[in-house]
Amino acid sequence: MSRLSTRTAIVTGAAKGIGAAIAKALGSEGAAVVVNYRQDASGAGRVVREITEKGGRAVAVQGDVSQSADVERVFAGARDAFGPVTVLVNNAGIATFEPLTAATAETLRAQVDTNVLGPLLTMQALAAQEDIDGASIINVSTAGTFSLPAYAGVYAATKSALEALTVVAAKELGPRGIRVNAIAPSPTDTEGVRAMGWIGTDLERASIANTPLGRTGTPDDYGPVAAFLASDDARWITGDVLLASGGQR
Repeated sequence: MSRLSTRTAIVTGAAKGIGAAIAKALGSEGAAVVVNYRQDASGAGRVVREITEKGGRAVAVQGDVSQSADVERVFAGARDAFGPVTVLVNNAGIATFEPLTAATAETLRAQVDTNVLGPLLTMQALAAQEDIDGASIINVSTAGTFSLPAYAGVYAATKSALEALTVVAAKELGPRGIRVNAIAPSPTDTEGVRAMGWIGTDLERASIANTPLGRTGTPDDYGPVAAFLASDDARWITGDVLLASGGQR
């Protein structure tokens, strides 16, 4: 029996990148996976196919995590398909990199809504389930909360808030056997990062020079970490922010 075969997992923002890799890793460990997406239905469908073609269980459910009604629909879809949700990966996120002098109320609100409010709503939805006996919540943060790089002020602030929520939620939900942890990835070669034109630049080379393991991260670096935190192997870990960054900090 695979170590997650009794789990139903929701992975938010799982149509591509880190979220897709985590969804596939959980599926390979036996979890029934709800691949949540906001806009990229084709990407979510591709992730579902990759899981099911290997004998796993998965469905795609659309929803904007910053909207309460959407979160309720995603959880209802998960329950209808597979039962109560016992693994939640809050991966959906928005990142805007710009000087503080260029930041606007609109960019701040967009990142707060997805990076902070979204995980709060999904954690509330998981905790509202009365028929679960323990669960694991994994929030995807960033190593930028340790390094605090220039031009990432708003993004790092929202992810710092997410890490604070992680620790507080672990304290509040621990008596119910619900563990809450966060993963803090370093810069990663995803579709979004490539779209920004970061790969191959002096900025990437500087990042690699500051990474003891000597490379940029890949989405597949984080799937096994999430699968571990979702499993009973991590049963004594909660309220932690795990720096998964090749040593960059």
